[in-house]
Amino acid sequence: MYLGLDLGTSSVKALLIDDAQQTVGSASADLTVERPHPGWSEQDPDSWIAATRSAIAKLRQTHASELAGLRGIGLSGHMHGATTIDKAGKVIRPCILWNDTRSHKEAADLDADPKFRLLTGNIVFPGFTAPKLKWMAVHEPENFARVDKVLLPKDYLRLWLAGEAISEMSDSAGTSWLDVGKRDWNDDLLAATGLVRGQMPALVEGTERAGALRAEVAAELGLPAGIPIAGGAGDNAASACGMGTVADGQAFASLGTSGVLFAANNRYLPNPDSAVHAFCHALPGTWHQMGVILSATDALNWLAGITSADPATLTAELGEQLVAPGSVLFLPYLSGERTPHNDSAIRGGFAGLGHESDRVALTRAVIEGVSFAFRDSLAALAQAGTQLSRVTAIGGGSRSVYWLETLATVLGMPVDIPEGGDFGAAFGTARLGLIAAENADPFSICTPPATARTIDPNRELASAFDEAYSHYRALYPALKGATS
Repeated sequence: MYLGLDLGTSSVKALLIDDAQQTVGSASADLTVERPHPGWSEQDPDSWIAATRSAIAKLRQTHASELAGLRGIGLSGHMHGATTIDKAGKVIRPCILWNDTRSHKEAADLDADPKFRLLTGNIVFPGFTAPKLKWMAVHEPENFARVDKVLLPKDYLRLWLAGEAISEMSDSAGTSWLDVGKRDWNDDLLAATGLVRGQMPALVEGTERAGALRAEVAAELGLPAGIPIAGGAGDNAASACGMGTVADGQAFASLGTSGVLFAANNRYLPNPDSAVHAFCHALPGTWHQMGVILSATDALNWLAGITSADPATLTAELGEQLVAPGSVLFLPYLSGERTPHNDSAIRGGFAGLGHESDRVALTRAVIEGVSFAFRDSLAALAQAGTQLSRVTAIGGGSRSVYWLETLATVLGMPVDIPEGGDFGAAFGTARLGLIAAENADPFSICTPPATARTIDPNRELASAFDEAYSHYRALYPALKGATS
């Protein structure tokens, strides 16, 4: 048995697989996000430990005998979070999360230094870890002076589970401190934020052993002591391992809280000017590119909240037949945007509203707007040297066939739906736990699932969506000019 622990923004998920990679059971425990000021997004790291305890306890209620045979653990989590630890191993302040935009000035200052893009292959985005520490140095100098270690969220769980400060390449590539081509920390990048290598965790590949379960924690959780913990992965790389998106040219579209267009590469292909992320993959000798949309299903959740509905009700109201875009357009920039704009200050909006614009029209516009944002990422990937011919859809939004038909038509390519099963980050990191425990070949383990259904673009509506996309593209500079 192998356990994948995925620390998400809204919950911790524990998923158990056997040696045939069949899901045996899963459980989750909810988390909350604190937003004390506009643009801020934080979590208490100790809530991650409490949620992990809860998720494993729920899993143990129904699968105690299987957990007794556990041989390996994998960890994944939301990326970029700045979890600061003092010399006593205590958390200094709440973790500043991936969708926090307070450090936009610090990010711009670091990005103006050409060595950051040269060495990391990426723009320094406000959501990345390095500008958050620079923000701390300016605005919370007493806290900054106490920093002994900076850990990414999943690696704080590892510190609790194994007592060691270790990270891996895929997650660390999103800090702006890693030389992504060389897969190592860079001292000059660290120095630019007032830090040194000793304040960073040790680095391993995602498939390697990175600590073992401490006896006292094992006793508390009802798990075998001393079992290996894999390096693991950032959430998107872990999802890619779960989807088998590890070979050059394979891709998936994740319709989650944020949206990701993810392409696996067998070489390092940086092109920061396109605002595409070029990161290390979780498997040795592999990299990946991502176009990132900060609000995907989060945009639908927002609409559901202000219309006193739930997302499933909203999408059900659209019916089963895809229709051409109406007059209403939506820009999904509720938390700013990464690809392709790199604009933390921009905010979303509806355009083309009329007296006839009802809730259905707004829902359709939200789904179309997020899909248009994916098309922006597709164009950015092409600019970065990656051409895609099809994608596999995952994430909560992929449960809406209407949304997937919209996405296929907007992207102009088939969208595959995997066969029933959980192929997300928890499954992917359980696979990494298996690889680390058994020294298995990563490429023979991280294989893609069978395709249950393929949704092809609606050719009859393609020109209508192309025209709507051209209007959508014109709205960003107009909105930025009107609000900046």
